[in-house]
Amino acid sequence: MLGPDSRRGRGRGRAARPFGVALLLAVVLLAAACTSAGTQTIVRPPPTAAVSTAPAKSTDPPQTPAGAQLRWLMAELARLPMSDAQVRAHFDAAFLAQVSPAALNQSLEAAIRLDLLSIQISEPSTLVANVLAGGGERAQVWLDVDSHGLISWLRISPANIGPTPATWAGVDTALRAVAPRIRLLVARVSGGSCVPVHSIDPGTAAPLGSAFKLYVLDALGDAVAAGKVRWDQPLTVTAQLKGLPPGELQTEPDGTRVSVLDAAGKMISLSDNTAADMLINLLGRSAVEASLNSTGMASPAMNLPFLTTREIYVLKLHQWPALAQRFIAASESGRRALLASTVDRAPLPTLAQAGTWTRPREIDKLEYFGSATDLCRAYASLAALDRQPGLSPIGQALSVNDDGLQLDPAQWKTTWFKGGSEPGALSLAYLATTRAGQSYVVTVLAEDPSQPLADNAIPAIVAAVKGAFTLAARG
Repeated sequence: MLGPDSRRGRGRGRAARPFGVALLLAVVLLAAACTSAGTQTIVRPPPTAAVSTAPAKSTDPPQTPAGAQLRWLMAELARLPMSDAQVRAHFDAAFLAQVSPAALNQSLEAAIRLDLLSIQISEPSTLVANVLAGGGERAQVWLDVDSHGLISWLRISPANIGPTPATWAGVDTALRAVAPRIRLLVARVSGGSCVPVHSIDPGTAAPLGSAFKLYVLDALGDAVAAGKVRWDQPLTVTAQLKGLPPGELQTEPDGTRVSVLDAAGKMISLSDNTAADMLINLLGRSAVEASLNSTGMASPAMNLPFLTTREIYVLKLHQWPALAQRFIAASESGRRALLASTVDRAPLPTLAQAGTWTRPREIDKLEYFGSATDLCRAYASLAALDRQPGLSPIGQALSVNDDGLQLDPAQWKTTWFKGGSEPGALSLAYLATTRAGQSYVVTVLAEDPSQPLADNAIPAIVAAVKGAFTLAARG
């Protein structure tokens, strides 16, 4: 579902990754940095919410499990191809279930050599490094390891996103080239409200993908503020709550305990679907549905009942399209009954089944829905929560990953991001705050019900979003 997030998202091969999650490798060929065409990627941000994003001054990989794997990878790039045995000794089973050793070698061929420039983020299991590739291009490496120290995620991507539009007309043109249906809102957040600066059809609802997790986070913030939930409260991974990627928790053994704080961080920064479903289970479906109303969503009924990611996958993959059509045709009460009687009792679809989902599947009828304005209001609500005592983990989770936007740190002090996708639909939503304290939201929803979006959709949108932030801040 985003991700992962949601080019980069928490990435997304439009043709083969439902909600941007089916493929667990995202290596962007560095040669593509010199072309106008985008490449397929997956967002895979760090797994913890509270990390520093200030570049470190070290030019050596850190002495952590993730650092050790980066050191190994940099050495191996000079003597490709890697043997199957080498690959299996350094990558975990979940990664290799999606990416074969041969495919990995092929993807890495363009990297050839990486020289480490700086460490952007360093955690025991996560590393984000700025590197110089053999051809002289600057790039970024995102690398995660599992609990055994094996690589569970790898992403190498160009540092540049492409030309940034310098006018509102340029922003609109760039976005309209991405998909036949585009919704855009550029707004100034003031007094908890969204004040439009520029827009394209901002009030029309569209598929959100994993951006729905903003509402789960909002409901969680309300619960913590009310004393109903604690950040250190333990949650248990169970077979019934496990979902499909992206994420890490679906690979953990049943019975694994994680804190609410950890689950929230993974849900946002990794777009971890299992974490999202665990939090929905903790809060209750009705609590998340209430957040749709409390944040000011214009048409919350479109999302009733509010689905878990597991339910979405069952509806889109199990007995497709018969079960989905039954759900779509039912009333709200009928849908709730169908979830209880059939959907929630169905087995979790396999990754192989998810791989068959290559084209849009009822994205205008079976999805999470909201408008660009709705997402801005959700951000305004989250920003208000984040200012309350004890709720700073909200902003920490949202600011871990900026999806490659890379706003000028001299002007912008924080950037929040959440995105989502499935074949034919893409959402990218940002809130950035200037050093003077003024916040702006830029939200883009792109949709094509007839075919997957082009591979260059994400870099084109990110470049347009960057231009929009610059224009909005000028006033």
